[in-house]
Amino acid sequence: MKVLSLIEPYATLIKLGKKKIETRSFKTNYRGELYIHASSTRIPKEWKNNKELMGLVGTNNLNFGYIICKCKLVDCIYMDEKFLENIKKDKLEYFCGDYKIGRYAWVLDDIEILKDPFLAKGKLGIWNYEEDNSK
Repeated sequence: MKVLSLIEPYATLIKLGKKKIETRSFKTNYRGELYIHASSTRIPKEWKNNKELMGLVGTNNLNFGYIICKCKLVDCIYMDEKFLENIKKDKLEYFCGDYKIGRYAWVLDDIEILKDPFLAKGKLGIWNYEEDNSK
């Protein structure tokens, strides 16, 4: 299965359906099912002290090191001025991403929370989960 690792609280924001676009500095040609992995990397202090950002996850537990949901990666859009102008209208989505000209918006759809999240060791980029990956 294809997986994308994200630092918390962003993985949980996707799981909760509050974030439907992942912003990246690189494009991908991959389209299809994608699992979201909450990286074991701890939340940077500046994010942790951001009450507005952390408030978006509410009382939901953060699942460091676990694959927590699946979705479909349906598009990858180059961010130009017109795209940024439109995304700024969605204040929550804009707040939850790094939107700048020249970056890419990975559009996610059909987000489904996994009933039984499972431990996995993350990697950079889109990676393939294998059973022995968690060791």
